[in-house]
Amino acid sequence: MNKTEPRTLPGFMELLPQEQILFNHMKDTIRKSYEKFGFLPLDTPIIEDSKVLLAKAGGETEKQIYRFNKGDNDLSLRFDLTVPLAKYVAKNYGNLAFPFRRYQIGKVYRGEKQQKGRFREFYQCDIDIIGDGELSIINDAELPNVIYNTFKELGFQKFTICMNNRKLLNGLFESLALDGLSADILRIIDKIEKIGKEKVIKELQELNIDLEKINQIMYFIEIKGSTDEKLQALKDLKISSEKFEKGLQELENVVKYIRLFEVPEESFKIDLTIARGLDYYTGTVYETFLDDYKSLGSICSGGRYENLAEYYTDKRLPGVGISIG
Repeated sequence: MNKTEPRTLPGFMELLPQEQILFNHMKDTIRKSYEKFGFLPLDTPIIEDSKVLLAKAGGETEKQIYRFNKGDNDLSLRFDLTVPLAKYVAKNYGNLAFPFRRYQIGKVYRGEKQQKGRFREFYQCDIDIIGDGELSIINDAELPNVIYNTFKELGFQKFTICMNNRKLLNGLFESLALDGLSADILRIIDKIEKIGKEKVIKELQELNIDLEKINQIMYFIEIKGSTDEKLQALKDLKISSEKFEKGLQELENVVKYIRLFEVPEESFKIDLTIARGLDYYTGTVYETFLDDYKSLGSICSGGRYENLAEYYTDKRLPGVGISIG
């Protein structure tokens, strides 16, 4: 009889028992930390109707979806836990109390190129706060506080929560008459840690952007200094854009409230290169790095979305969330 080689698909993870015990301990630590901050548990299906799951998807997101047909049904594996959350909140709106604070820990699937540190099946540990009509900016500052305490519980001592606001970047592009290319520029900027400055400039040139405008973008994202010095430098740019001014005001308020939550100064910073590649973020964005293991890349990220559920309901449901991958 012919034997079939026992193998696991590339990018899919299996652990030996001693590793699984450690993994479960980390997962339980994260869960307990989330519950301590008042987040409620939730689970959603791994398989969704493609029309529902991809209502807002596009670009890189849609290319990475695992999609298949079963009979007459067009189905997809969930790409993250945020879009299923939007569907869940829209569907159960009448039975939820707002702001709705939920956590979910589960597997997600991305059909992306196999490379170091990138899996096709992996866990996300999400928290989100969803508002009904509006959501105070103080929630954008609470999440770094949760990140800080969760990573301390996990035993990490040196890590940095990097923050930005996409309104700042979009306001800059607007002032440079590049708003039509903003989504493409954001995705390129978001790769600067992985591919470096020169390749970012090259990719921006491939969008047929003038070198002078590229230099202005690079000058902006390379602003240096302490948190307060960066905020002052952003004011000094005097960019004439209502979007930019709103983003700056939001970033100032987030910093103010993070300090009130007593997150140490050395554990957070403004990083104007942080853009987040996903399409649905509209304001504050976060990336968290372990200081001694920068090569791992971001291990916790997320941001603010003003109306993620707009493709499912007429109700305005703004939210902010983060995910440990």
